[in-house]
Amino acid sequence: MSTENAEPIPVPPPATVDATATPAPQSESQPTSEPAAAPAVAAEPTPAAAEVTEPAKAAKPEAATTGEADASTVEEPQNPLTQKFTDAEWKAVKELRSQLPEIFAKAYPDASPAPTEITLWGITLSTEPSAKASVVLAKFARARNLDVKQAAEMLVATLRWRDEFKIEEVMQEQFDEDVFGRLGKVFGKDKEGRPVTYNLYGAVKDMKAVFGDVQKFIRWRVQFMEESIKLLDFETIDQMVQIHDYEGVSMTQRDANQKAAAKEATSIFQNHYPEFLSRKFFINVPTLLTWIFWLFKPLISAATLAKMSVVGSGAKTISAELSQVINPKELPKRYGGQAEGFD
Repeated sequence: MSTENAEPIPVPPPATVDATATPAPQSESQPTSEPAAAPAVAAEPTPAAAEVTEPAKAAKPEAATTGEADASTVEEPQNPLTQKFTDAEWKAVKELRSQLPEIFAKAYPDASPAPTEITLWGITLSTEPSAKASVVLAKFARARNLDVKQAAEMLVATLRWRDEFKIEEVMQEQFDEDVFGRLGKVFGKDKEGRPVTYNLYGAVKDMKAVFGDVQKFIRWRVQFMEESIKLLDFETIDQMVQIHDYEGVSMTQRDANQKAAAKEATSIFQNHYPEFLSRKFFINVPTLLTWIFWLFKPLISAATLAKMSVVGSGAKTISAELSQVINPKELPKRYGGQAEGFD
């Protein structure tokens, strides 16, 4: 099961490994274990994103290699990301795409007729082949180890959740910049062009202002994630780097709200945002958290561990680790880089 989306503040990264008790086993995906102590950063019943249209057109004859245009003969649209797919991944993507009409019907049972296409993260999903859509579908397939049945269930659940959560309304919501604006920052890119997001858990000392209203925090955290995803083109880049900074965080003062926020955020990101993390760094980590990480390390898959790094404190130590992935010119000075960064 993927652990890359667990919210790490109140809950130590490793401890979130089994946060997704509900979903079926999945491949390594974005280690989003984000803490409840501080964040990493919709459709109406008939989803705005799922607008009803005419049935998707069949693939054009010229796109087929031989015979009629079907799943086995259509020449798939390609982009730099799809060109990296394995044969097994292509097989899963094609099968998942063919099930989209049924998936949409299950996700939006009250829509009549059921939508023939929907828009997810700015990408149109339908039975008509599209390179960017294939990238999105591959995320769900990989998150479930290429088990198409489980990937379809995950997609249905994600579409339902977005509808019930009212994503479009959440994206329009305004949050107190002095509170939430200091918790999450997007700054620079890694050496491969992926955006880098910073979760500054100790930036706000008034934890009641952050977690007093758990659902408000969750809405902000989801909005921050959605805004970060807008920086991905699903053509050359479809993942991001997350840096969780624990400077100033006390691991002994977590209240019930922080724990509840961590648990819900973890569930949301693991179940509904598959394969969005390339790397995840935990910096300025308290000694206790480091010890817990090593204690649980044997329980974490090798694929997930490859994406996670627990770093100590001090600009020199942090820079030595982050500069392997992020060019010093893109790394804030506070972390040993050359960029002015953020306050």
